[in-house]
Amino acid sequence: MTVAAAIRERDVSQLPGKRDEEWRWTDLRGLIRQALEPSAEIDPASLGPGPFVGLAEDVIVVANGRGAAHIGVEPGETKIVALRVISRGDGAHAARVSVDVETGGRLVLLESYEGDEGGYLGQVGLLISVAENAAIERIVLASDGAEGVTVSEAQVELAPGSAFAQTVLTGGARRQRLQTTVRHPGGHAALRLDGVYLLADKRHADLTTLVTHVAVHGTTEQLTKGVVRDQARGVFQGKIVVAEGADHTDARMGHHALILSDRAEVDAKPELEIYADDVSCAHGNTVGALDDEALFYARQRGIPEPEARAMLTEAFIGEVVDRIVQEPAREIARAWAAERLRV
Repeated sequence: MTVAAAIRERDVSQLPGKRDEEWRWTDLRGLIRQALEPSAEIDPASLGPGPFVGLAEDVIVVANGRGAAHIGVEPGETKIVALRVISRGDGAHAARVSVDVETGGRLVLLESYEGDEGGYLGQVGLLISVAENAAIERIVLASDGAEGVTVSEAQVELAPGSAFAQTVLTGGARRQRLQTTVRHPGGHAALRLDGVYLLADKRHADLTTLVTHVAVHGTTEQLTKGVVRDQARGVFQGKIVVAEGADHTDARMGHHALILSDRAEVDAKPELEIYADDVSCAHGNTVGALDDEALFYARQRGIPEPEARAMLTEAFIGEVVDRIVQEPAREIARAWAAERLRV
């Protein structure tokens, strides 16, 4: 049962729904009752610039499921690549993208999801391979339309000594799931998985991650922060599994969210499963409102309440944005977040 198969075979019964434990908060089967027609083809030349314009030497466009589908980095090579995933209109589409970084290679992957106001159903599956002593920084800006449904599923395979750092920022959609699954080999490989969701109106975003440590001496660091208001819904599901024999694993996960209205909702499920000895693992989760004392202090200094709230929420999610290493992308991400917080 996969979203891609449901789209390809035009069989909505294959969509995941609330009876599927991992999808119970992001019910697609209950939302989409009949198969959609395939999405229309888009002329890439008709598209405007993406959010990372000017930063990448290569730009790959996947528009309504069509487009180039491989990103390769040779041994010792360094690349900055922009991957634009475009959804337009009311149809359904799916795509697959493979990313291979060979030994000693370096890749900055600037990934964007760009949707219009159509009622589309889009899925993209990414297969990401990071060879020994190679590194990827993946920065994702997800800007789907309010009526869109998007599923992004990334499977990451690390080699010993490799590094993978990810920051996902999303404004949600009618339904949206951004999922990352990582096989962690230990061997001093380093993993960072970060996320930010900024949701308003009736938008929904689901950030789901699964990391499996399979051998000794691996590190994982994860920090996700969210801000929800109006009738929006944020979902965080983070699971770290430390398999038998994966001793000396160091894994840490944190999820923290602000709820800014009575009708907004956050569902969080951080999990640790540990089957090894001599590990250092921890996770934390908090969901609450803005600090009243900090808000009062800001207003006492003459800052109007809307601006004070925006400043406090921007500082709250700033800890995640500041961890982006690629400076130009970090500034774009910071501006993207600030724009949504000040609406």
